[in-house]
Amino acid sequence: MQKNTITSFVGNKIFSDFRKASLLKKIQQLYPKIIGMNSAYIHLVESRNVLIPSENKRLKQVFDDGLSSVKNTRIGANAIYIGPRIGTISPWSSRATDIALHCNIDIIRTERCSVLWFNSQEDLDNKTKIAIGKIIFDRMTESVFLDEVSTYQLFNHLPPKHLERIDFLTNGIGAIRQFSNANGLALSEDEISYLADHYYASNSDPTDAELMMFAQANSEHCRHKIFNASWFIDGVEQQDSLFGMIRNTHNKSPHKTIVAYSDNSSIIQGQEINRFYSDVKGNYKPHKEITHYLMKVETHNHPTAISPFSGAATGSGGEIRDEGATGRGSKPKAGLAGFSVSNLNIPGFNHYWESDSIGRPDRIASALQIMIDGPIGAAAYNNEFGRPNILGYFRTLEINVNDEWKGYHKPIMLAGGIGNISDGHTSKKLLSANNLLVQLGGPAMLIGLGGGAASSMETGTNQENLDFDSVQRGNPELQRRAQEVIDRCWQMGKDNPILSIHDVGAGGLSNAFPELIHDGGVGAVFNLRSIHNEELSMSPMEIWSNEAQERYVLAIDEKSLGIFEAICKRERSPFAVVGKATKENKLVVEDSMLNDNPVNMDLNVLLGKPPKIIKTINSKSPLINQPDVGHQNLAENIKKVLSYPSVANKGFLITIGDRSVTGLIARDQMVGPWQVPVSDVAVTKSDFQSSLGEAFAIGEKAPIAISNAPASARMAVGEALTNIAASFIKNISDIKLSANWMASAGSDENDFALFESVKAIGIDLCPTLGISIPVGKDSMSMQTKWNDGIEKNVVSPMSLVITAFSECSDVTKTLTPQLINDENTTLLFIDLAEGKTRMGGSSVNLVNKVIGGKTPDLENPELIKRFFHTIQSLNNENNILAYHDRSDGGLITTLFEMAFAGHCGIDIQLNKFADDELFKFLFNEELGVVIQIEDRKLQNIVGSIEAELGQSVYVIGKPTTKQVITIRSDNKITFQDTRANLQSWWSETSYRIQSLRDNPKSSKEEFENILNDNDPGINPQINFDVPQIIHFNKTKPKIAILREQGINGHSEMAAAFYYAGFDAHDVHMSDIASGAKDLNDFQALVACGGFSYGDVLGAGQGWAKSILLNEKIRNQFQIFFHRQETLSLGVCNGCQMLSNIKQLIPGTDFWPSFVKNESEQFEARFLSVMIEKTNSPFLEDMEGSVLPIAVAHGEGKVNFSNANQLEGATNSNLIAIKYVDNNNKGTLRYPYNPNGSVLGITGLSSIDGRALIMMPHPERVFKSDQNSWHPKGWNDYGPWYRMFANANKFFA
Repeated sequence: MQKNTITSFVGNKIFSDFRKASLLKKIQQLYPKIIGMNSAYIHLVESRNVLIPSENKRLKQVFDDGLSSVKNTRIGANAIYIGPRIGTISPWSSRATDIALHCNIDIIRTERCSVLWFNSQEDLDNKTKIAIGKIIFDRMTESVFLDEVSTYQLFNHLPPKHLERIDFLTNGIGAIRQFSNANGLALSEDEISYLADHYYASNSDPTDAELMMFAQANSEHCRHKIFNASWFIDGVEQQDSLFGMIRNTHNKSPHKTIVAYSDNSSIIQGQEINRFYSDVKGNYKPHKEITHYLMKVETHNHPTAISPFSGAATGSGGEIRDEGATGRGSKPKAGLAGFSVSNLNIPGFNHYWESDSIGRPDRIASALQIMIDGPIGAAAYNNEFGRPNILGYFRTLEINVNDEWKGYHKPIMLAGGIGNISDGHTSKKLLSANNLLVQLGGPAMLIGLGGGAASSMETGTNQENLDFDSVQRGNPELQRRAQEVIDRCWQMGKDNPILSIHDVGAGGLSNAFPELIHDGGVGAVFNLRSIHNEELSMSPMEIWSNEAQERYVLAIDEKSLGIFEAICKRERSPFAVVGKATKENKLVVEDSMLNDNPVNMDLNVLLGKPPKIIKTINSKSPLINQPDVGHQNLAENIKKVLSYPSVANKGFLITIGDRSVTGLIARDQMVGPWQVPVSDVAVTKSDFQSSLGEAFAIGEKAPIAISNAPASARMAVGEALTNIAASFIKNISDIKLSANWMASAGSDENDFALFESVKAIGIDLCPTLGISIPVGKDSMSMQTKWNDGIEKNVVSPMSLVITAFSECSDVTKTLTPQLINDENTTLLFIDLAEGKTRMGGSSVNLVNKVIGGKTPDLENPELIKRFFHTIQSLNNENNILAYHDRSDGGLITTLFEMAFAGHCGIDIQLNKFADDELFKFLFNEELGVVIQIEDRKLQNIVGSIEAELGQSVYVIGKPTTKQVITIRSDNKITFQDTRANLQSWWSETSYRIQSLRDNPKSSKEEFENILNDNDPGINPQINFDVPQIIHFNKTKPKIAILREQGINGHSEMAAAFYYAGFDAHDVHMSDIASGAKDLNDFQALVACGGFSYGDVLGAGQGWAKSILLNEKIRNQFQIFFHRQETLSLGVCNGCQMLSNIKQLIPGTDFWPSFVKNESEQFEARFLSVMIEKTNSPFLEDMEGSVLPIAVAHGEGKVNFSNANQLEGATNSNLIAIKYVDNNNKGTLRYPYNPNGSVLGITGLSSIDGRALIMMPHPERVFKSDQNSWHPKGWNDYGPWYRMFANANKFFA
């Protein structure tokens, strides 16, 4: 065992007062004698020698954020320490170590632990301490220690474990079977026999590395055995496999599909656009080139059940890697996330439909915990990587059906997105002998071992420790660095050094490298010890098969190594040449340390075994005899349905995710001046110049599948189409679908439901619609088994999530549900069910615990095609003011949501109905849409719809200026309530979860804002002209677009300055450190947004310290800031960084620092700010204007060290930008002031105005169509463009 020196530094307190109180209350429920608690971070530093005083001092400077210090506090005896899981390195560690090294401090590694010590009426024994630790820690990623010395185990360097050989030749086939069972490999008897034959023929014993590799490569997760199976139903062999039926859609409609089923993502034909990026010299400019879009949707269900944050985070991270590793390298662009869970059972907010419960096993998280932690995990990964998340869905279901529990104890965690790829990079190249095989990204770590096999098993059937081993942890900042390397490569065009690339996911390198070489048509020899490895005690099998994240494998030519190495060095992305391609079709992994070969296997043995299974079943449909909900109290059921999570406000899932990064977002979830989360579709811009774009939308109707699975599948397609119809699409045939299938395979009923559902859309519906399914995923183990004295089981219904993708001809013509509050308009209901009102699977049935009845269905595909064409024609002629589909909650919910978005009332006018018929008309969830049109066009529009769709359109009501929603049947009022009450019911689920997750004070303020009938919504006041054409200087000012590792907002920042006449240059901090670029060559610099070093030492602090504590870099910045002819801008993370190096910037003594938002949550909002009077050239002539702007940060609250500092900033006119409410008044109220900053301060200038810092993002909204909402009449460039044009004017 190697021993280095460990030094500890006590850091800052961990918990805010409200989080501390909440955690203490939780602990006291089990241990009431604990009466108080304190906490602090402790930083551990590993070095080769004892640190000298000067090194100690510099490290203290690195770790000190100047806030909430507890350095002089004595840690009590009743203490526990929580640190990373032994054998892993936390993302915090890798980033903080980077910061220290960039500050020229010679250490090996630093790690951070949390220490909590308790005031107790009696001393805590070790058993109690460990029990308390288990309440607090994440069992997947953390360990509990009893004292500080025990934490030093995190730095143990143990000798490597040996390779294990299974004694097959002596003990026979049983040895392989025993190893499979003991290690959770999930090998079938057929596969065990196949392997036995191979090893018998080769007269060799298998290694543990070979068996683990084979199990992952041939798992259901990777090989989709059920979808490739041969099916016999009622003794009759079926013509097609499930996958064959999916392929049928592509065979019938290959239109515009470039790649289907053969890469990490599907590639769909795009157009020639002006793609904006920096060239090989670092100059930003648009490049006119044919660019396609790619689509991918994954699931990460099993890990999310075990560890919601890590499972959802790495689910999103893995899907991002799929996009980046498509073709020869591509660019992830925008994402989606969705969740299906069992009943929430929110404390104090219980509902009738939750009154029965089967319980759950301890090894999985509760549905509520999944929905508190999982969405944060997915959002955090997307946020830090820099991918906007602009679409999603959420469903809860847990119900007893014929004594069988249907639900999502094993949740669905959906992660997907859209990306772009250059026309010349869509196909991976065949490889040649001696091509270099490279691992790009993070190191090997002992996490995520056997995840592919574990995900293929029913939750509860694996050993608990193996479940935990199969969960990974994410480091999105490191993945961003790897993606930057990929970006630099594809941006080289025809000189792209990447020949082929794959992501590293299930099975780790043992799956990724064989896929890479198999696709490339070669074999390979690998050197195991060339793999970056942070846990030296790992065995060869663990190194080869672990699923440590943030890794890619790729092939390059030997001649390209120098170029590739230089790119990696600049981006600070680790890489290693691990092997070489060979002509022989064989996979050899050599271990130079142990002088053995962990793997020596023919590729045909590894990948050639056809995982063909035969499914022999009898047709069996569910027998459900329950009737529909009869006529009940209308008001009571409206409240129930509006509270049902699948119907209710999803705001708690949305505002945690950055939806504006890239500056290429045209439509996110939030709609209108009141920012209500009801959008039907997500839309991205193709470039910064045109109105071309891409659209995507989700359809999901799982409850219908309980009684009619094929109808559920058809309805999922139908819902996706009625959602994506809100975007402007030329032809329905341009739409492509991703199909994600979740089922609990193994019983006749479930297997038959799956087969019939795939057939329903693969053979029948999609070919008739002319739409193909070129990508998808299946998860066939959707059940949870356990025994708590009684055998229990929860099975999910057959669950199909459809995601529709298409190119969009004009992003500015996207329709939203926001009603225009004009009484000279009419609401039309277009019924696509031809008068049917079937209630099976509806929300109103589910809230009343009723399953059964005839279900909605899509029975007339030709009607859907005509409907789609009709909506697009009406949209093209500007005839639709608002649009919303009928889905969860029925028509009544559609109308309510449109009123919420428009902050108005509706007078709903219906024909005479019998009570039961009225109930069904309002609550059925058949396909349909509501549109708002002008009264003067009513006759013509109704006529044109009827000409295409027949008698399927009805006048259904009008918006009103009163804040009241009224339902009249035969001119008699059958229901009436205020918009505020109804929206409060609809929003309470979101509010309750936010209150448990975030600062309850903030959550309550946002919830109470709903009651304000007089809220005018976002209300811009522009006191200046927005230039549309600028006569720029002949010599463009040269600006450094400054970024550090983890920065992700540089592209849109460069675009904003480029289109304002600047010569924009990509400048990485590594360029300055190496001397490749000098700030003296620039007239302006902008520090961009993102997560530099993951913000591990505080917002922007790591970036700042890498400047302040590196004399060479510090001097260069100081000289730049003191040059009188320069301008400096810092936005978001760049704002935080500049505030922390204010000692280098003249006239900034009164600047504050920026700390955690008062809500204690990442805040992604679209809000209003007021421009104050300062000397800033950026804001010249903009004083007094109120402008909407994108906000996306977790640490934006200004922190003045004392009252004098705030007074100085005020008196010196340094306060440049303030948050205002919708009445354009300064505010502390959440979320108009999203972080609780005093006086609403969110931007400050230096005294002379040459330096400006601001937390919001003007660069993401400088074009009008980038704004989540804007008033009619705005031109191409929005008001924030003036800020960048002003900067250009400064240099005139």
